[in-house]
Amino acid sequence: MRLTVAQAIVRFLGRQWTERDGEEQRLFAGCFGIFGHGNVAGLGQALLEAHETGGAAGGDGLPYYMARNEQAMVHASVGYARMKDRLQTFACTSSIGPGATNMVTGAALATINRIPVLLLPGDIFATRVAGPVLQELEDPRSYDVSVNDAFRPVSRFFDRINRPEQLPSALLAAMRVLTDAAETGAVTLALPQDVQAEAFDWPDELFRRRVWHVPRPVPEPAALARAAEALRSARRPLIVAGGGAIYSRATGALRRFAEATGIPVADTQAGKGALDWDHPCAVGGLGATGSAAANALAREADVVLGVGTRYSDFTTASRTAFQDPGVRFVNLNITSFDAVKHASIPLVADARAGLDALTEALRGHRVDEAYTARARELAAGWARVVDGAYHLGHTPLPAQTEILGVLNEESGARDVVVQAAGSMPGDLQMLWRARDPKQYHVEYGYSCMGYEIAGGLGAKMADPSREVFVLVGDGSYLMMATEIVTAIAEHLKLTIVLVQNHGFASIGALSETVGADRFGTAYRYRNAETGLLDGGILPVDLAANAASLGAEVLHAGTVEEFRAALRRAKASERTTVVHVETDPLAPVPSSEGWWDVPVAEVSALDHTRKARADYQAAKSAQRPYL
Repeated sequence: MRLTVAQAIVRFLGRQWTERDGEEQRLFAGCFGIFGHGNVAGLGQALLEAHETGGAAGGDGLPYYMARNEQAMVHASVGYARMKDRLQTFACTSSIGPGATNMVTGAALATINRIPVLLLPGDIFATRVAGPVLQELEDPRSYDVSVNDAFRPVSRFFDRINRPEQLPSALLAAMRVLTDAAETGAVTLALPQDVQAEAFDWPDELFRRRVWHVPRPVPEPAALARAAEALRSARRPLIVAGGGAIYSRATGALRRFAEATGIPVADTQAGKGALDWDHPCAVGGLGATGSAAANALAREADVVLGVGTRYSDFTTASRTAFQDPGVRFVNLNITSFDAVKHASIPLVADARAGLDALTEALRGHRVDEAYTARARELAAGWARVVDGAYHLGHTPLPAQTEILGVLNEESGARDVVVQAAGSMPGDLQMLWRARDPKQYHVEYGYSCMGYEIAGGLGAKMADPSREVFVLVGDGSYLMMATEIVTAIAEHLKLTIVLVQNHGFASIGALSETVGADRFGTAYRYRNAETGLLDGGILPVDLAANAASLGAEVLHAGTVEEFRAALRRAKASERTTVVHVETDPLAPVPSSEGWWDVPVAEVSALDHTRKARADYQAAKSAQRPYL
């Protein structure tokens, strides 16, 4: 079969499927792209031909979606794949140069969050006949270097296709990584623009329908016995539910295990929703921005069962959360890299299969009722704290916690809230009451400003039947609002809650605790007298910007106005931005957790010296977990 390299890629991708638990689905829902000279005559032509000939002349096709920013299209792919539990994703094609490097941040986000996405950046001529080409980086050390080499450290698999003969093995390797739950992340195939257009005689079997089976590895019996023994011996065990519990669709198994054993369940940012917030075993978020209930139990825990978590510093409160001198960890994870963290008893297995096996191994065992009663009491106390934060009555501007409270109360169980950066992820993990495994969609592995609208677009594409609420602060909005246009073009309705607080509120609050006194965190005019950005508020109108991109815009000045606007936005069929200004200094409940951000060891400033003393006192609780 004689096709160009680009045509072969499109045909191949359209024939890839995944299967788990007997359910099959296309691996690639489509291809996002922005065309330039580095891909328009290659992948651009191939995508057009596939469309014009009805699915690549007998293939299954690869629908094309135009993005407005290359980083954003990777974020949208991640949002989609996350909603699909990593069983489906998108390919993303860009030109060479800045179009390609725009995707590097998205690649890092995907790999850190263990989410599959296929990146197809254009590259410089393999033949070098026209070099240096437009946008080529010239490296005096080697003619084999291009900007696409920046993808290597942020990709789980990288290859550059310099000859057509190299393509089949590269494609198969790429699919292996994308469909392996233990290895997945960004996969990059760099495509020199001349090679994309080069024709080759391909074997027909390259384009046969392939089904990549996603297994559920079961625990090794001896490892299962060790894990069960540790849990059986525990007096104050705690479960930490991570994202793997959701991606594995292990939420039912988690609920059954918790109910059978009585062990309380805390959650991470990625794991929130694995257990309904009001379940008797649920104690809320864990760590630096978790609930005081979960953190109190963590301090006392003698055995911690991690389920699909990678134990980020926010989860462990920078290794201060677990204070029992003899605390032990049992880590159930699909990847051994995470399973062995904190000198654990590793249980390398699929989360659902592992929980089912543990439930059977611990049949008849249940923790002491006094301990479960204490967990329920702590959770009930935290629920009262959340009620207070949601109905603070703060004036003259609403508190951010009140805005989140209204959204939580007005959203349905199947609705999705998307967030990523700033102060809102911390408030959400601390306060949000999740009622569905897909309701809470906070990207906090890379915590990338600008993810929110693009990630929300991907979430909506994954399940148009769900209402998607995008929560975005003014800082993140200014980073990347471009995919509002894409949502409108694709007739996909988003409700975007734009929280305006005139600066970087999260880092402003953090800066006060590390002795930097909100320096460089407010959107203000430069003051000629002080030389600082502490003058009047800038006349930036983000609502007008959103309207110029095609969104309907609603304004709210009070909590009740926000509630009314939110209801109106939810009823609308159009992408709608609800603009609300909040007080960045409004109080937030304490998680009783800590985050290790080193403070200057010496300083001429009194407040920095005090912050250093506080830092050293907090750091004394840090543990190696060895």
